[in-house]
Amino acid sequence: MIEISRYTPADEPLWNRFVADSHNATFLHDRRFMDYHSDRFADCSLLARESGKVVALLPANVAEGVLYSHQGLTYGGWLTQRKHFDATVMLRVMDAATAWMRAEGLERLVYKPVPHIYHAYPADEDLYALFRCGATLAESNLSAAIDLHDALPFDRGNKSSVNKARKAGVVTGKSDDFASYWQLLGEVLQERHETRPVHTLDEMLLLQNRFPSNISLHTATLNGELLAGVVMFETAMVAHCQYIASSAKGRELKALALLFSDLIEQAKCSGKRYFDFGISNEDHGRYLNEGLLQQKARLGGRGVVYNVYHLTL
Repeated sequence: MIEISRYTPADEPLWNRFVADSHNATFLHDRRFMDYHSDRFADCSLLARESGKVVALLPANVAEGVLYSHQGLTYGGWLTQRKHFDATVMLRVMDAATAWMRAEGLERLVYKPVPHIYHAYPADEDLYALFRCGATLAESNLSAAIDLHDALPFDRGNKSSVNKARKAGVVTGKSDDFASYWQLLGEVLQERHETRPVHTLDEMLLLQNRFPSNISLHTATLNGELLAGVVMFETAMVAHCQYIASSAKGRELKALALLFSDLIEQAKCSGKRYFDFGISNEDHGRYLNEGLLQQKARLGGRGVVYNVYHLTL
């Protein structure tokens, strides 16, 4: 028998221990990350137990009769243990969970599985369980990732850009000056996309302080002038880009090409399997920014989907 219970703050130590040992969880699923914006979401995370032992976790929130796997996270379906867990257990977990949701009066599940590149060991049992339950693919966003075990080279144009930036004296490196970068980032996002960063500066500083080995800022400068930057979210398997921006001068000097070249090399040396540039979509996957995707492809990135499934309860 699988028993489903709703997460409470008293479960935090148990939750975080399970996340640390899970083969498809990342630091985003640690409660110290999830709860930084707890005021924005009504948490409804679930724990699945078999014979009293936790076998799976579902980071989730609830809104207007819908259970979301979690709206505040990029991904986060069922997080599972490596040992003593297979598709037969997953099917029982899903059956018990959907029964619990119906008993709670919920009408729909919106489910965002962890993309396979983040798995420390294969863990697609939840996708099979979704199929068995009759879930439908509702959204597909396309990211571009490099397999660092067999990385494709930069194209000729980007190789030339890297050389141009180096000859100009552009320097890359890790930085603690989030404030200056957030100012540049905000200006670029407003000018080019009429938007702003999802995380405020204070939120990013809070998260970076909580996860210093996972979140870092890397910049390209010339004589101390900030030209470009990338915030990196690093998991066991993936170096993932967040918040990429370049000033007009940085674009002229091709600072991002050099910065990406150095970051990819660092990811290789640190033992990561993938370098993920992030998605190139808008409008829930319906619009593909082809120019942005092609930029990433010219750096060696190839397609990885971030899917979303709907299950009517």
